[in-house]
This record gives sequence, structure tokens and C-alpha cells, in this order.
Amino acid sequence: MPVIAVVDYDMGNLHSVCKGLEKAGATPKITDSAKEISLADGVLLPGVGAFDPAVQHLRERGLEKPIKDTIASGKPFLGICLGLQILFESSAEGTQPGLGIIRGKVRRFHHEPGITIPHMGWNQLELTQPKSILWEHLPANPWVYFVHSYFVDPIDPQVKAATVTHGTQTITAAISHENLMAVQFHPEKSSNIGLQILSNFVSQVREQIAA
Repeated sequence: MPVIAVVDYDMGNLHSVCKGLEKAGATPKITDSAKEISLADGVLLPGVGAFDPAVQHLRERGLEKPIKDTIASGKPFLGICLGLQILFESSAEGTQPGLGIIRGKVRRFHHEPGITIPHMGWNQLELTQPKSILWEHLPANPWVYFVHSYFVDPIDPQVKAATVTHGTQTITAAISHENLMAVQFHPEKSSNIGLQILSNFVSQVREQIAA
């Protein structure tokens, strides 16, 4: 089974993510070791919490370079929730610079009547890259589970793989560019749809191994 390094920087729901990867047919390996990340067949960056502590923890553990090296190498990479946001240049949630792998900023939802912040619960995706490997074997406009108050705003619209609407605001729910994929929602909390998304990621890892 392919080995997926699950990056440990004290900011992720590691158990649920690993359980999802195991069901998808992979061997998850929780690690903060640059060597183990480099040896893995794919890398997953989870994340729950605030932007500044997340990037601080990554840098304190020397994980910024291994993450950037992984993405530059062409190895399949998946970010989840905060693991999507910290790939960007900066966030309205804090003052620390992000990893800057994707150009753009993380913004806060605007308050408006009738919506709750955080955006929490099930919502329906609009797939803007319907041929992305992330969405294989999924129905049109699948429902997934969100918990977030901030959202990514990429400069290049071509990286957007899906959007979601909360109130009157339509925001980026997923990005996909070559080997780099990341989602704002939680696949590990999104029932069978989420498991299929994780399985699609594992399938890409397998294809990369076989190539």
C-alpha cells in the first residue's frame, strides 16, 4: 500500500485523517521528520486552528522546506482546511507570512443577515475543474462538511477546483494544480463523498508510483 506522510505540527485532526486514508487503501505515517516526508509516496497536510500558530509551528519544526520540496518534486500533495490556507501568502487572521506556494490571501467572511460565522456544516460544491482527479466518481455538486471563518482568495482563478456559496458570498472551496491539491472542507468528516475524495488522492499516489 502507498505510504502517505501526514504532517504533524500539532494543528490537525490526525486520527480522523489517518482513519480515512486507511479506508482509502493507504498506509498513513504521522511525522514531523523531513526525511520521512521525502521518502513517502504522497504527503497530506491537515490543519485545525489559527493561521499564525500553524505557520509558526511548521517553521519551528523545520517543515517549510520539506513541504515546498515535496510540491516542487511533483509528488502528490493534499492540504485540508488550515492546510489549504497556510499555502497562501498571508491571512487576515494573523500577521505571520504564509508559505507563499499559492499566490493570494486568506480573507474573512463578510457579516451579513441570515448567515453564521463560522461557516459550519454541510454545503454543496460547484465543481469548477470537473475533470480534476479529486472529483472522480463523485456526483455533480456533491455535499461536504465545512468548519471555517476564513477562506482563500487565489490570484490565479485557474487553480480553483471548486467553489461554495455561503449567504451571498461565493468562495474557493478547493484548489488543484498539477500535483498540488487542497480543500477547505473536511473530507474525513464528509461521509462517503469525503472517503471517495481521499481514495482519489490515493489513486493519484498509486499512479505516480507506477509511472
